[in-house]
Amino acid sequence: MTSAGLQREVSEAGRRAGLTAVGVAPVEVFEGTRRILGERKAQGHHGGMQFTYRNPERSTDPGRILPAAASLVVGALNYARPAASGPATGRPMARVARYASGDVYEELRSALGVVARVLVDAGHRAVVVADDNALVDREAARRAGLGYYGKNSNLLLAKRGSWFVLGSVVTDAVLPPAVEQVPDGCGPCRRCLDGCPTDAIIAPGVVDARRCLAWLVQATGDFPVEFREALGDRLYGCDDCQEVCPPNRRQPEATDPGDEASVDVLDLLAAGDEELMERHGRWYIPDRDPRYLRRNALVVLGNIADGGDPEVSETLRRYRGHPDPMLAAHASWAARRLGMEPDDATGAVVGCRPGAGRDPERGS
Repeated sequence: MTSAGLQREVSEAGRRAGLTAVGVAPVEVFEGTRRILGERKAQGHHGGMQFTYRNPERSTDPGRILPAAASLVVGALNYARPAASGPATGRPMARVARYASGDVYEELRSALGVVARVLVDAGHRAVVVADDNALVDREAARRAGLGYYGKNSNLLLAKRGSWFVLGSVVTDAVLPPAVEQVPDGCGPCRRCLDGCPTDAIIAPGVVDARRCLAWLVQATGDFPVEFREALGDRLYGCDDCQEVCPPNRRQPEATDPGDEASVDVLDLLAAGDEELMERHGRWYIPDRDPRYLRRNALVVLGNIADGGDPEVSETLRRYRGHPDPMLAAHASWAARRLGMEPDDATGAVVGCRPGAGRDPERGS
C-alpha cells in the first residue's frame, strides 16, 4: 500500500471510530513551543504546573516517544455538552467543566487505538499518546493542519471551535503531512480576554495560570483568597473563555449533559475519601488527595449556599472543627461569606443571613 493510501485508511478508520478530524504531521522537534514553554516558566506563568512544563525537551520532541518515528497521526474528538444547569433540588449544586463531565479521554484513546491497529496491521509500529506530559497535543494538532491557536491559547478547529480533546499516534510509517496550516480565525475578536472572570488571559494566546480558575482548582495549597468569589459555583474546571467564543457558540450541543455536569456540594462534603475517589478519581486531583475536592467544594458553598439552611450550617460547623487546617480555614471563610458569625462558646454558627451566598450568574 502506498503512503497516501495508508494515510487515507487511517484517517477513515479514525473518523469511523468517532474522531471529528484527523491530520498528519512529520516528526520534528517543536522548537518554537519549546522556547515558549521556557519563557512562560521563567515568567512564572505556569503557576507551578508540571505536565508538559516538567520536561520541555521531552514534550516537544515526539521522536523520543518511539525510536525511528516518522509521522504523527493527530485526532480531535468533540466533547460538546450543554452547559450544566443542575436539577432543581434547592440544594447547592456545583458546575463541572464539560470535558470532565464524561470520560472523553478514554473515548479519545479508544479511537486513536483503532488508528494504531491499522498501522500495526500494515507492518508499522504505533504508540498512542493522549493527555500525557510526553507531548504538547495542541502543537501536534496545529502542525497536522487541524486548527489554529485562539487568543485563549486553545486550539480551534476551523469553523468548529475548541470543544475538542486532542491526541496523537506516533508511528514509524512515513505518511504525507498536512500541506498547509490553518490560518488564524480570531481576527479582532477579544471576547475570551474580556470574558475571563479573573483576567487570566494577559495577552492574546498568553494565560497566566496563577490566575486561571481551571488550574487553581487543580493546584495544591489554599485556594487563593482573591479568586474565591470569582470561582462561583465551579467545582472543577472553567469553560468561560470557550463559552463566549463565537465559533463555539455556533456549534450544536450534544443532548447528553453527562453524569457529572453538576455535583451536589453537600453530598460531596459528606462523602468519605474512598467514595470521592471512586466518583471523581479520573479527574486531576492534586496528590490524589480528596481534601482538594473538599477545599473547592467549601469555596463553592460559600459562594452559592443559603446561609439559613440547617444542613449548610451543620456542614460548615463540622468543617470549621476539621483536623485539617486547610479545610477548617476554608470552612471559616465560607461561613463568613454567608454571614454566619461563630459562637466562641459552642463553635456553632449563628446569625445566618438566608441566601447570603453570591449568585455567580449575576456576579453580585
